[in-house]
Amino acid sequence: MMIRPKKFFSLFIMTVAVALNAIAADKFVAFDKGDMLLCQKGEALTLCVGSDENVGVKLAAKNLTTDIQKVCFATATIAPKTDGARIVIATLGTQTATALIKQGAVDGKALKGKREKYLIGLTKDKKSLYIVGSDRRGTIYGIYELSRQLGVSPWYYWMDAPVKAQTAVYINNGTYTDGEPAVRYRGIFLNDEAPCLTTWVEKTFGTKYGDHRFYEKVFELVLRLKGNYIWPAMWGWAFYADDPLNSKTANDMGVIIGTSHHEPMARNHQEWARHRDEYGKWNYSTNKDVIQRFFTEGIERAKDTEDIITIGMRGDGDEAMSEEADTKLLQQVVADQRKIIEKVTGRPAKETPQMWALYKEVMDYYDKGMRVPDDVTMLICDDNWGNVRRVPNAKERQHKGGWGLYYHVDYVGAPRNSKLLNCTPTQNMWEQLTLAYDYGIDRLWILNVGDLKPMEYPIQLFMDMAWNPKTADFIVGNSGSMDALIQHTRQFCASIFGDSEADEAARILNLCGKYNGRCTPEMLDAATYNLESGEWATVVSEYKDLELAALRQYSAISSDARDAYFQLILFPVQLMANLHEMYFAQAMNLSLAAKGDAKANDWADRCERLFKRDAALMAQYNKEIASGKWDGMMSQQHIGYTSWCDDFPVDKLPQLKRIADVKNVFEDSGRGYISMESEHFAEKTEAGGAQWTVIPYMGRTLSAVTLMPQTGSVKGAALRYRFKAPKGAPATVKVTVVTKSTLDFLNKGGLTYSLSLDGGTPATVNFNADLNEDPKNIYTVYYPTIARRVVEKTVELPLNDATVHTLMFSPNDPGIVLEKLVVDFGGYTKQYLHGEEAVRK
Repeated sequence: MMIRPKKFFSLFIMTVAVALNAIAADKFVAFDKGDMLLCQKGEALTLCVGSDENVGVKLAAKNLTTDIQKVCFATATIAPKTDGARIVIATLGTQTATALIKQGAVDGKALKGKREKYLIGLTKDKKSLYIVGSDRRGTIYGIYELSRQLGVSPWYYWMDAPVKAQTAVYINNGTYTDGEPAVRYRGIFLNDEAPCLTTWVEKTFGTKYGDHRFYEKVFELVLRLKGNYIWPAMWGWAFYADDPLNSKTANDMGVIIGTSHHEPMARNHQEWARHRDEYGKWNYSTNKDVIQRFFTEGIERAKDTEDIITIGMRGDGDEAMSEEADTKLLQQVVADQRKIIEKVTGRPAKETPQMWALYKEVMDYYDKGMRVPDDVTMLICDDNWGNVRRVPNAKERQHKGGWGLYYHVDYVGAPRNSKLLNCTPTQNMWEQLTLAYDYGIDRLWILNVGDLKPMEYPIQLFMDMAWNPKTADFIVGNSGSMDALIQHTRQFCASIFGDSEADEAARILNLCGKYNGRCTPEMLDAATYNLESGEWATVVSEYKDLELAALRQYSAISSDARDAYFQLILFPVQLMANLHEMYFAQAMNLSLAAKGDAKANDWADRCERLFKRDAALMAQYNKEIASGKWDGMMSQQHIGYTSWCDDFPVDKLPQLKRIADVKNVFEDSGRGYISMESEHFAEKTEAGGAQWTVIPYMGRTLSAVTLMPQTGSVKGAALRYRFKAPKGAPATVKVTVVTKSTLDFLNKGGLTYSLSLDGGTPATVNFNADLNEDPKNIYTVYYPTIARRVVEKTVELPLNDATVHTLMFSPNDPGIVLEKLVVDFGGYTKQYLHGEEAVRK
């Protein structure tokens, strides 16, 4: 929002301007012309940050110098004096801010008593840009608003959003602000962080926990999104204990730390879990003294911060404290916690911000009449799937501590975990957050984002709505139009991919959220959609169309934006399109197998290929995108759920059924025999060290088949041929096997193969024992055979009454080359080419 002189506005227009207050200041940065040249390519400039300024402001100003360098390759340095400074940064109450107010450059009244508000404008001589905040976070938000308008996205690190280089940067005259936040505490909860976030952190920072280097990146993102609050990861990590610099870094940067619904008194669950043997049971009735000492240590550690203290108590490990809602015990817990807070801080308990989470069974305590002091914020929760459980009534909204909302886009629990991808449609989140705000839930909003990635857009939407859910971006038009909300998605895409690509990117992103919202990848299976009605095929087609659109745009956008596009749009679309096609293939396989249709095997093959592609897509995210920067971030197992939790170590191929393959079934056409080319086998079984290989053009007719390499083992190798016998076929048939005239190169007395019919006793044939230059063989066998290049051997085998018969050829030695098989029902006469091949179906 830009503040203009009152003389240009009627009261009516000012009212409209307030109603349409944006989630960001009006545009004051330009790259072609403006009222002041801020910087240009290659030059040096100075930022003034007073020596009495808050450390968090100094850290943000340092980041601003880096942002300026990215945009126009200008070297920006920080100095404590205003003389010659191109940018002046100050917080109300500092010497620099006081001087600016006295000079008339800044309206101090517009900031006094305000929460997290900033003013941005030009000094009267138009030689400096000032950023002045009502408090430290107000100043920090002003700094990052300048960065955003310079073209540095809050997601430059966490989503590799590109930064466009500019030749020059100009500032337009006026006073700019985006006012105060609608929700006082706004932040994210890192949760369910194994295996993805934990793996990535270990690979990136070399630690088995989140240290201050990792959290510094998270805190910066939160601040760039104009948030101020975070619940650190707590499954296997302990924020306060793992790295003492974690809390200090948060406090220095201006981020408020809280703890989750089952981590009271600024203690992490792991701090107790790691010492259970020492501490005893997490039971306030039987272990009160130890637990109180545990609580006291937490408050002592957090007393000099802005941290919000979670009060109350749940059972050990995010479980219910007891089967029945023991309100008397929990009221005593809260009373004792308040006494500890007063004792440690030396101030009334109400002066330390506190929160009581009405999560799951804790709501039962509230419904049975339990109450906490009026200064405590009451945290309402959703149902873990994005639906607000309840809202405060008119009387409850008078509660001075206010009401908060705990909302999920990541969840571990029944009916299935939801961790892999964002499956919360944009419109669902908007509708429920609007509902919450309209019913007075405006003190605290916290979003469970799991591993943080790949929840980038839900985080952006949540934080923007927390700043001002009544901005024009979120207000439904008079006709009920939702264009404004769609515009938010478009603006987000434009900030990353450019204005020309924004419409299509937003369309794909919205449809991906819509489709994913139908069924999470964890809950998806072969029975999700109706196969017979064509519903399955329709859904698969929708995803394929979306994937094609995403691939087209991915190839069209600038190369520096492709990593971001892959993470935000292409990967989620491709992964879900592939999963849907995989489960569709499974559904087709199971359906056809039940009918005895051999096409079931083709669908089984397709399902296996798609299962492998899923792993390839995950590997691409981990190993290739952004030069492997996100290695480990996509390691969440998601195929193989049998209960609500992901307790299986790796993804498991969906269950498939294969039936006897009836492809390549030969039929007698009335000639009384069936002739089969060797490469037209119905099934093959490879050996451990060799594979069946078709040698084209070899032999008298089509080709030949042999095991390669010829030095490998042949154990277990076999070729199976299927045929139907004619009516009236004899009980015994003659099978002629045509092989290449291979010699006994192993000098073992002849090479052998085995032949069996319908699983019967195999007949073993030594086909070249006499193929040598022994005087008795040389003219009668050897020369005539090698000159014709083939060996023909005939075996008699019993024929049963099966409809389809299986003839199995098994080599017992390497180097045997099969060319043809002839099954004689009584009509075969010896032929040089062994007869025309029978009809195959």
